Formats: sequence, C-alpha cells, structure tokens
Amino acid sequence: MFKREIELSGHIIDSNILPKTFDIIMDRGGDFDTVDIQVGKNKTDISRAKLIVYAESIEKLNQILDELSAIGVSIAGIEEVNLEESPADHVLPEGFYSTTHHTTHVLYKGNWLVVKDIEMDCAIVIDEEKEEAYCRPLGAIKKGDKIVVGIEGVKVSTPEKPRGKTNNFEFMNSEVSSEKPLMSIVEDIADEVKKVKARGGKIAFVGGPAIDHTGANKVVAKLIKEGYIDVLFAGNALATHDIEIALYGTSLGIDVETGEIVTNGHSHHMRAINTINRSGSIKEAVEDGTLKSGIMYELVKNDVPYVLAGSIRDDGPLPDVITDSQEAQNEMRKYVQKIDMVFMVATMLHSIAVGNMLPSRVSSVCVDVNPSTVTKLADRGSAQVLGVVTDVGAFLPVLYDELHKDDED
Repeated sequence: MFKREIELSGHIIDSNILPKTFDIIMDRGGDFDTVDIQVGKNKTDISRAKLIVYAESIEKLNQILDELSAIGVSIAGIEEVNLEESPADHVLPEGFYSTTHHTTHVLYKGNWLVVKDIEMDCAIVIDEEKEEAYCRPLGAIKKGDKIVVGIEGVKVSTPEKPRGKTNNFEFMNSEVSSEKPLMSIVEDIADEVKKVKARGGKIAFVGGPAIDHTGANKVVAKLIKEGYIDVLFAGNALATHDIEIALYGTSLGIDVETGEIVTNGHSHHMRAINTINRSGSIKEAVEDGTLKSGIMYELVKNDVPYVLAGSIRDDGPLPDVITDSQEAQNEMRKYVQKIDMVFMVATMLHSIAVGNMLPSRVSSVCVDVNPSTVTKLADRGSAQVLGVVTDVGAFLPVLYDELHKDDED
C-alpha cells in the first residue's frame, strides 16, 4: 500500500471538510488512519486533524490527494512545485495542475506565492523572473510557459462556514428551495450590498431577458443610476429587449404595462436592433437622443462598463455584442477579479460562465424561478452562491425597497 500524511485545519467540522475528506478517500477505494484530531470547543477555536491516507497504487493515491487538495486539505511534508514547459501554444504538459476557484498558494524557491487571477479549470504559470504565480486559461497558454504539474507545493484555502449563529447569506448555509421566507433572505442580501458599497467594493450584475419580460428592467436601471451596480454582464437578449421597451413599450411584442399582445409586435426587437445599428452603437444611440431610458441607457449615462457576450441563437446581434466567445471571456476577466459581490439573475448560461470565473471569496447571489439553474452552479463548484428560487419580477422590486427602507421621507 502507498501512503501519505494529510493535515486539516480550520472549522473543518462546521464546513463539512472532515466528512468530505472521509467520503473522498473511501469513495475512491482508499483507506485512512486517524493520527490526531483536535476539536475546537469555542466559536473562535479552530479544529485540526492529521490522517494517513492509503491506496493500492501511486496513481490512485495521487488521484485521492488531488481531490483532497481541491477542498483545502494540505499534504504533509510538502515539497516545492514541479514545473514543466508548455510544449506549444494552447497545450499544457501532461499532469498539469487544474485550478479551483479558491485562494491558492504555491511553494516556489522557499516562498509561498499567491496565485493571482484565480479561477477554476485553469493552469498555474510561474514567471520565474518576477517570481510570481498566475492563473491562466488554456487559450492564454504560450509555448515555453512554466506550468505547475501535479499537486506538490500547492495549497488551497477554501471559504469556511463560521461557527455559531449565521444568517441566510453565510457560505454554504442554504439548500436550493422555493419554500424559504423571501423577505428574510432579501434583508440579508440588502445588508450585504450595503456593507460592500460602504467599504468601496464593487458589485457585478449578470442578467437575462426575463428581467425585461417581467418589467423589472426599470428596477435594474434605477440600481445602476444610484450606483449599486459597477459592471453588467449579459447577452444580446437582455440588451435588445431592454431597448425594445424603451423604443416601443414592448418586450417580445408584449406590452410590458398591460401584458397584451401588440399587433406586429413580434418584429419590435428586430426593429430595435436596426435602430441601434443606424446610430452605430448603443452609446451613440444615447448620445444622439435615440435611446432615452432603460438599463443600457443608464449604463452609458453613468459610465458603467458592460460586456455583452453573444451566442449562436442571437438575432442581429446588436453592434456592441462580442460574438467571439474567447474574446468575450477575456473582456469579462478584466472585471471579475475586482468584484466583491455578484448578482446572477434569470440567466443559466451566463450565470454558470461568470461563476466559473469568480474567485470563491466573492459574495454571490443567484436568482431564478428554475431551481436547476442554482443547482447547476453548485454542481460546477460555485458552492458559495446563495440561491433564491423566485420570479425575478417579484424579487428585484422587493430588493430595491429593502435597500431604501431606511431612507428619510
């Protein structure tokens, strides 16, 4: 049997790290002995554990250790990282370390270097001249880059659930459910928003077209105008139907005030795109007086950046939409590392895409009427996301009111 000692430290019981460790070892056909375990008694105390992990082959042992590393378990007697050169552009050496979105350090020349720009499913590149470590997606890898291979010298720090009483917004505190009291959740979310803005933090908003269809785009526009949103990520649809509302009062041809079908309204979104094309861009449409209200209008007027990423099903698209997915990802990466909180509202694909780019330290809220949207985020590693299963047309006005409940008359 091959063996290796591992160490756990922190709120390993409250955050389920210790039980997860046992599950991973046993599910992968390994075994373990407990060398030492110390359980913190007070709320501020941390717990510690040492285990010896056994496996019948070095390959299976490394597989187990790799999975344990991803949840923040440390390998005892750790050595410096192993580096290999990338053999070609966009090609990684075999056995490269695949990152999580948790804070990660690597041991290089006797120093623990924090891996900058961390996100999941990427590689770690060491700049030997600067002695710095960077997280890089596959598309950004260049021939000759020094890549971290294996798990030696890699330390992952996962967010922990604090001991004692917590609110709905605490990490890993909530299962996906539509049966939870909405107001208590919204109160916690509003408090988090206020805390983030009070310390000068930045909030991103990821939105889908249901925001327009429900008439909630007016609320998002006000949040932008009042400085609650610092960057917006969306697709062609949210922007198109927001502009359709501003120009025609309809979304997908439905009057947003009355809910009635408008004659020939099915063409309004295409006419909206055509109108923006005539101006040249969304910004130019605002400047020439064509576009006078809505989400996109407030983004331009308040100099708030936005990234519109296209898809194969887009009509048009609008001239501002980035149709190259890699280019859109890179544009989004300019902002995600500076974000302190993010709202993912009524858009499964964009929510998952942004979730994959976010460090786990970012406070995240996913709002969707479909529980599977929130579940898919958690299944892909974004366990820090607070899921709210409700209609966005109801959620956003309630959140807005909660943010302003202490305002003086």
